[in-house]
Amino acid sequence: MEETQMYANTAPVVPLPEPLPATPPAPPVPTATGGGRGWLWHLGEMAVAMFVGMLLLGPLWDAAGTVLGIGATLGRPEVAALVMATNMTIGMTVWMRYRGHHWPACVEMAAAMYVPFLLLFVPFWTGLLDGDALMRGGHLLMVPAMVLVALRHQHHTPTAVRHHPAVVALARRWPAGLALLVTVDMWVDPGVLNPWTMLVLPGGYLLIGLARRTLRGPGVLATQLAGLAVWVALTLAAVAVGGRTAAWLVALGWLAHAGWDVIHHRTGRVVPRGYAEFCGVLDVVLAGVMILAILTTGA
Repeated sequence: MEETQMYANTAPVVPLPEPLPATPPAPPVPTATGGGRGWLWHLGEMAVAMFVGMLLLGPLWDAAGTVLGIGATLGRPEVAALVMATNMTIGMTVWMRYRGHHWPACVEMAAAMYVPFLLLFVPFWTGLLDGDALMRGGHLLMVPAMVLVALRHQHHTPTAVRHHPAVVALARRWPAGLALLVTVDMWVDPGVLNPWTMLVLPGGYLLIGLARRTLRGPGVLATQLAGLAVWVALTLAAVAVGGRTAAWLVALGWLAHAGWDVIHHRTGRVVPRGYAEFCGVLDVVLAGVMILAILTTGA
């Protein structure tokens, strides 16, 4: 027993192997931005950003032309083309930087805005094209130019961009922002819409519901048809009575549809929530502008 204990106490101690160093993570591999669908989505974003740039900055140019007395100069076709290209470029660049695109891609996409117009200046100055052809031709050439730039940079990995929380919050509310932008003209020159425009309100929900196949639930189609009947009745009543009463019916019809939008935004049925948000803000703003026009101008 004592001999066994002696051998146990004198047994050699085998050191444990040292742990292997941690393998550093492999660097991220650049991948395509979502394949074909992501590429088309990117082009769609660019188109919306360009539209927003024109819509938001166009009135500022008009105001500047009036204040500075350069309205005639800004109205020249070649100057108007460059102003429009500038408005589109500003909107597009802001969005591309928000999405983390590199500056070279932004610069090339900006060139896609300007170069088509610049190429048509010579035939315009020589009389081969008029002002309308200059504008149409520039926009037509702009589309393939944008496509080429997007294809060239489709495999580039966006840069990591840290956005301020307020910017992120505003970006998430883009449907509301877009609705505010498309109503800018009516803020400047308020008026009352034609009564027949109220048919767009329920018609949009029915068309989207048919396309998305979201009208199949119990009572969904019946509800949408009931809404259609209500706004058709309002439209026919406004057309029949005319005058100030018709204006109030149109304004209240748009305002009432905002409540319809809120209900669909909360349930998420029939239409996407983004569409319901866009329509809700649009309906409230247009109704408010029309009420203002009725009260101030007696429309």
